Amino acid sequence: MSNSKNQSDIEDRGAGEAFELDASGLFCPEPVMLLHNKIRDIEAGQLLKLIATDPSTSRDVPKFCHFLGHELLESIEKDGSFAYLIRKVES
Repeated sequence: MSNSKNQSDIEDRGAGEAFELDASGLFCPEPVMLLHNKIRDIEAGQLLKLIATDPSTSRDVPKFCHFLGHELLESIEKDGSFAYLIRKVES
């Protein structure tokens, strides 16, 4: 995670066109379960921005993307909030 960036940096990378999933206040395994369900609903190539407050997402989201082959374009932590920008790949 990069502490020198903030969540608006994700918007600068084109997340303004991304679907957004707010998992704030939820704890493991709920953020990744919701991510898995939401990413099924979008098309390959589309972006999904996940917002979470559970620190375990900093471990779980990269593993989720690696295991399923999705691209984790950005991960940012600031003030106890985590933001991830993910591009869905063909499954």
